[in-house]
Amino acid sequence: MHEAAATSTSRRRTWLRVFLTGLLLWILTVVVTLFTGNPNLIPTLVLLGSFLVPVTFVLWAFGRRHTGEVTAELLFGTFVTGGILGVLAASLLETYLLHPSPGFFLGVGLIEEAAKLSALAFLTRRLSHKYAVDGLVLGASVGFGFAAFESAGYAFTALFTEHGLSLMQLVQTELLRGLLAPLGHGLWTAILGGVLFSASGRKHFALTRRLLFSYLGVAVLHALWDSMHSIALLLTLVLTGTPYQYSLLERGYQPTPTADQTHLFTVLSWGGLIVISLIALLWLRSVARHADREQRPLWRIPLAH
Repeated sequence: MHEAAATSTSRRRTWLRVFLTGLLLWILTVVVTLFTGNPNLIPTLVLLGSFLVPVTFVLWAFGRRHTGEVTAELLFGTFVTGGILGVLAASLLETYLLHPSPGFFLGVGLIEEAAKLSALAFLTRRLSHKYAVDGLVLGASVGFGFAAFESAGYAFTALFTEHGLSLMQLVQTELLRGLLAPLGHGLWTAILGGVLFSASGRKHFALTRRLLFSYLGVAVLHALWDSMHSIALLLTLVLTGTPYQYSLLERGYQPTPTADQTHLFTVLSWGGLIVISLIALLWLRSVARHADREQRPLWRIPLAH
């Protein structure tokens, strides 16, 4: 009995071993790349830094699945296939549908959340039972897969600067996105996955008012997250801007911020991200605790078995 409990605990801590091992390997790769200047190590650095946190959180969530239907194979498929499908669909739609406008970030949120939700529904359509807890786990897997591939792109792009290749820019980008990864795509898609599964049955996915409102709400959180830098900048200017700074802006020049403005901007931008994260975490907890199936779907999407 004690042996079984120890085995169960060991499995639950797999995510921790994976994280610590991956972190050590990432640090070693950074150090060796700095000392040798070997560009062949760049792909290793990009992949390790971009995938370490998302993979860790998916493994942690996997230990909390509800049924044996959520296998390691399915988890791997939703992470890799779902993540890539989401990134590709979002890239295509954003390229052809979005243009610079005040609603740009909201458009990004609507498109990316729809792409991830669609990928999740497609990859899990053959599950015999759709429990809300499994929806949370598989939704997180798709979201973290999306985040991992997106972060790899940002890290690779950060490498190139006007002064040549910058390893420090790459490392800083990976550190920042790694720290923020648990509070972004994986969290938002987990919410949608839990809501989707809570109303769906063996032979259908159900489109409910709760799912529709959840999708819109998550898209708004996504948009606020992406635009928080601009929002903080605008609020800082409104609250502390001087006539001289406004005159420079009217002539197309960027004014130099004061020390107080820099401090206020930092507080507003990070404070905004913290508030958005707390809202999403409380929402996720609510979805996990109240997983009752909805009774009146607006539309049932039949599935072929």
